[in-house]
Amino acid sequence: MTSLLQGVNLYLIGMMGSGKTTVGRLLAPQLGYGFVDTDSIIVQAAGKSINQIFADSGEAAFRQLESDVLAQVCAYTKLTIATGGGIISRRENWSYLHHGLIVWLDAAVELLYTRLLEDNTRPLLQDADPKGKLRSLLEQRTPLYSQADLRITISEGETPEQIATRIIEAIPSVLKTPAAH
Repeated sequence: MTSLLQGVNLYLIGMMGSGKTTVGRLLAPQLGYGFVDTDSIIVQAAGKSINQIFADSGEAAFRQLESDVLAQVCAYTKLTIATGGGIISRRENWSYLHHGLIVWLDAAVELLYTRLLEDNTRPLLQDADPKGKLRSLLEQRTPLYSQADLRITISEGETPEQIATRIIEAIPSVLKTPAAH
């Protein structure tokens, strides 16, 4: 598989709660890749939680940090990268993402809501109607997410291992063969 990808980074995009970090951690060793979570790097670099960054500086400042981290990460190869759910909302980020293979983990609002119910670390869900907020974010972001190279629709009850296997099986279908250039 590594030879198929030729060292090209694999970017996981999708809504919060879609399993990017969990699936990414499983995918990386199967690909012979390292694993990076952009949110973890932001937390380390800023020395504070994402909630705290949002509270102190606002979403725009967080999105700028996210772009800076993505720019640095895309300089490397052989990485599986879990991105923040909103990373696709800035056009400049697409220029970085397009250096790699982009996989959209597509999960329904009900599934996301169930997974995030007990999670108070998501600043965008500090809302009177978290399910409504998830739905509106997903509606806004779907046209952007759909620009991914590969869309993996996640079903209720599917394990992260099954999802990782589906991604690995689907990768050859979206790779550009050298003869196509």
